[in-house]
Amino acid sequence: MKFDFKLVGKVGSMALINKTRDDIDYNVIARISRELAPGMIWVTSGATEIGRLDYIRRNGAELTGNKDQNKADYAAQGQSILMQTYRQYVNPKYSLRQVLVEHLHFNDEEKLDNLKKLFLRCPKQNAIPIVNYNDAVCYEENRRLEIQLLKSQKSNVIQGIDNDETAARISTLVKAETLLILTSVDGIYENPKDPSTLIKEISGKDVYELIANIDEAKKKCSGASREGANGAGAKLEFIKEPAKLGTRVIIASSRYKMSEILDGSVPRTLIAVK
Repeated sequence: MKFDFKLVGKVGSMALINKTRDDIDYNVIARISRELAPGMIWVTSGATEIGRLDYIRRNGAELTGNKDQNKADYAAQGQSILMQTYRQYVNPKYSLRQVLVEHLHFNDEEKLDNLKKLFLRCPKQNAIPIVNYNDAVCYEENRRLEIQLLKSQKSNVIQGIDNDETAARISTLVKAETLLILTSVDGIYENPKDPSTLIKEISGKDVYELIANIDEAKKKCSGASREGANGAGAKLEFIKEPAKLGTRVIIASSRYKMSEILDGSVPRTLIAVK
């Protein structure tokens, strides 16, 4: 099978934050950035939380008032910090390209085609796309109304507000060989409170058996790492489409090197047809 991209990766907000210091975990971003190269697309969360922490440091308190407006303001403040931090550690011979997406990019064929062409140009131009949802300008109430309208027009609507979904959709769009989802834990657990129950592999002899086994694993998933997150069950739902197309999916902790995760020398959950 021919793949257009070696890897689409995604890292979650909490995996990028040092909770003890209430700051960016520079070790994590540096470790990720040093392994990024053309032929990869990196989907990164973190702008909103990083913007919030930066605002608190500069002003001594959080924003008050409208929650959606605060989220937009934090995201706008955090985006530049996030990109600057990736740029600091990525090999200087590679270009970085910030790509801010919204749900409409995935539900409009023309916008989706333009997005795909942008991605496909990047490897040829020695560039790495860094993708994030455009929280700074996507007002939540408008987004809900737009999603509701789209659902009245067609059955399969991509919301994209969750970067796990964004990464899975991009992986499908560009035919990625591997979809890597980095989190604050080692993968998918039968019991999230018991580290010994890590599910090391979800597989099947064909696509149908693989999807059935993904659904079985979903039954054991509960909870999420933070308010607003969708948790392990949502991750498993989002990765079904790329898995159907032959993409190898790996869910693992951001504390390991990407190369170690990909070669299986550290704990992870691997999802693929045998």
